Amino acid sequence: MGQKINPNALRLGIHHAWDSRWYFNSKKEFRTTLLEDIRLRKLLLIELRSAGISRVEIERSIRRVDIMLHVARPGVAIGRGGEELTKIKKKVETFFDQKKDRLKIDIRIEPVKKPDLNPYLVANTIAEQLARRMPHKRVVHQALSRVVSAGAKGVRIVLSGRIAGAEISRVEKYSEGTVPLSTIREDVQFAKVPALTKSGYVGVKVWICQ
Repeated sequence: MGQKINPNALRLGIHHAWDSRWYFNSKKEFRTTLLEDIRLRKLLLIELRSAGISRVEIERSIRRVDIMLHVARPGVAIGRGGEELTKIKKKVETFFDQKKDRLKIDIRIEPVKKPDLNPYLVANTIAEQLARRMPHKRVVHQALSRVVSAGAKGVRIVLSGRIAGAEISRVEKYSEGTVPLSTIREDVQFAKVPALTKSGYVGVKVWICQ
C-alpha cells in the first residue's frame, strides 16, 4: 500500500492539511475553482522559485481569497520595503480579474524553518543540479547526508528516466535511515519534481521521515 499511494494523501487530516480549503455545492463551480487553484499554484511556484517556495495554501470564503506562501528565503519573496510582495499581489489580482470578480486578496509569507527537511526543496535542488549535468550519484549522496544531518529519521530518493544520458531509461533508488511508508503514525512527507536534462526528463521523487 505504501508503494502505490501518495504519502501526503494517505496522511491527510492526521499529519497534513489540505492545500486548498473551500466549499462549493455545484460540480461546475468545484471543477472551475479546482482548475483555477492549479493554475494559480503553478504561477506562484514559477514566480517565487528564486525565493525557494515549497508550498502554496489557498483558502477561499465569500469574496475573499487568503494565500499563504511557504518559502525558504522570505527576504527574497518580500523584497526591499515589500516591493517583491507587492508585485506578486498585483499578478495575483490580474489573474483573478479574468473572472471580473471583486475579490479581497490577502497574501502572507511563512518561512520554512528547516529547508533540508522539506521534500519539495530537496527534490528541486536535485533536479536543478541534474539539469546542470552534475554527476547524479554525487548529487544524491550529498542530498542524503544533508537531510539526515538536519535531523530526519530517514530519507529515500528515487531517480527514473535516462539517467546520465543513458540509452535505456532505468530507475535508481537511494535511501538512508528508516522510511515506513505504510505506517500512518509516522510523519512521512513526499514530493516529486521533473528535471529537464539534455537527454530528456528525469523524474526525482523524495520521501522524508520527519
